[in-house]
Amino acid sequence: MEAGGAKKVHNRWMRPRQPAKKPHLPNSPFRAAPVPDIPDFAVNDRVTHDRHGLGSVVRVTGDRIHVKFGENTVSVAMSSSKIHPL
Repeated sequence: MEAGGAKKVHNRWMRPRQPAKKPHLPNSPFRAAPVPDIPDFAVNDRVTHDRHGLGSVVRVTGDRIHVKFGENTVSVAMSSSKIHPL
């Protein structure tokens, strides 16, 4: 307890607040941010990942793909900007 009975707040347990996504008005003179195209992935497709390197798609489930990178299998979101089809 601090002076005056106030509790001390530890910043390591609090995460910074993420800014809200601003809506795009249809009559705005500014262009909306482009929506990235999500490529279709199929089993045995070759892909590259910015962190893991070259890999092969093992399984496609919903909005995620499971990719084998050498000895490791990693689940990656299809909408991730870090994975690219070859």
